[in-house]
Amino acid sequence: MASIRIKAAGLSFLFFAIIGFLFFISATSAEDKEGPSDQIQLSPQTRACLGCHSRYTPGIVGDWQTSRHSRTIPGQALTRPVLERRISTETIPDTLSGVAVGCFECHSLNATAHKDNFNHFGFRINVVVSPDDCSTCHPNERKQFADSKKAHAIKNLMSNPVYHTLVSTVTGMKTYEQGRLVAAKPSETTLHESCLGCHGTKVEVTGMQTLHTEVGDISVPKLTNWPNEGVGRENPDGSLGACTACHPRHGFSIEVARKPYTCSQCHIEPDVPAWNVYEESKHGNIYSSKHHEWNFNAVPWKIGKDFKTPTCSTCHNSLVVSPQGDVIAERSHDFGARLWVRLFGLIYAHPQPKSGNTTIINNKDGLPLPTAFSGEPASEYLIDAAEQSQRSDKMKNICKACHGSDWVNRHFAKLDNTIKETNEMTLTATKLMMDAWQKGIEDKANPFDEPIEQMWVRQWLFYANSVRYSSAMTGAPDFTSFNHGWWDLTNNLLNMKRAIDLKSETIKQEGK
Repeated sequence: MASIRIKAAGLSFLFFAIIGFLFFISATSAEDKEGPSDQIQLSPQTRACLGCHSRYTPGIVGDWQTSRHSRTIPGQALTRPVLERRISTETIPDTLSGVAVGCFECHSLNATAHKDNFNHFGFRINVVVSPDDCSTCHPNERKQFADSKKAHAIKNLMSNPVYHTLVSTVTGMKTYEQGRLVAAKPSETTLHESCLGCHGTKVEVTGMQTLHTEVGDISVPKLTNWPNEGVGRENPDGSLGACTACHPRHGFSIEVARKPYTCSQCHIEPDVPAWNVYEESKHGNIYSSKHHEWNFNAVPWKIGKDFKTPTCSTCHNSLVVSPQGDVIAERSHDFGARLWVRLFGLIYAHPQPKSGNTTIINNKDGLPLPTAFSGEPASEYLIDAAEQSQRSDKMKNICKACHGSDWVNRHFAKLDNTIKETNEMTLTATKLMMDAWQKGIEDKANPFDEPIEQMWVRQWLFYANSVRYSSAMTGAPDFTSFNHGWWDLTNNLLNMKRAIDLKSETIKQEGK
């Protein structure tokens, strides 16, 4: 039986190769109108891919045809002035330097490292294109990203017992049994589409599977937790991250990455309300009204000429220059490189961690958190004052391209005060929570599974964060006031105090 399947596979390959060639002939006339194949040299392998995929996945092909990859020969890209380059390598492999960046050029790289590599109609290809593959042309970007918190997003969440407990508590199934709510562990599917939808999943090969397609049965790798574009995805070649989280495949558009909608996929209220704050702010208002007049594809990106107000990428990672070409901010794919403070309260705002892998942190409470319950930072694992100053100066330099020094300095002084006050409001909630634990009103074994504990979580995960993000991005006062802002910070403390008092009184009455 096995030998029959092998012979059938061989005949199928010959048959589909011929059909693919015929599809290629019929498809290229339409494809050539788009430009890339008749103006730029394509490899024979990519032409073969297009032969079938132009018919069976025309959306993918159409997206690629409009991409810069389809019109770019890497060897020629190296001849451009350094600031205008979109690649950071100084050498290109001979097999890639003279042809456009097509299907085969991306899906065939580093085959020995890819456990998802397989034979597809005579070509050895990988299912998942990883950061290590992209590093062939973009090594600096890959290295910067690899050292960032985003690259370690799964580990930082799921390998930290505190955060993992929060995730499991929130996303685990609940049943009602004998008068009690009983919690179970979350399913892989729920994790995949909730927390790990942003943080990324671990994609592993568990064997081969047969897919029934229009061209017949095809044997492909069977992958766990796929598809997923989470920013810290663990790939079958061992690399971390998904470039397509920001540069969607197969267009890999820099325009898409520079627009705030991409960041809003994950950075949205209630825990990280960056998009909501931006949308309400003056910067967001100007963007919404005028962005159709801007040039999002220019490299370098000229402030005041190509765009008139910042987007997320302007402040966090883009190469930004003046109209005269003076560098205001260098490109970085470590999205924390210009950040001196981590606004996201865990449980307090704190200096940025030294390492993208935050699981190594150990505070004075013996927990893998960047601050103790008292608010004291685990300074050994966080950047020092000199590094904080250097990074804040980088951010201020961007602001000063549009605003005067006094405006900028006052803005950052305001932010410093906001961080101080929201941390103090979190400390008040934490003191209430610790009092409840000490009195046995709540059980600290799981600090996230009881009503008062969840009030405490909202204080730092939702309300304090909302105020800080609004202050940092300025011009969205509703998010510092009534929309998860100061109103909720205050109201939550009152509700916590009342709940603790009521439960304490109930325990006393039951003890009589």
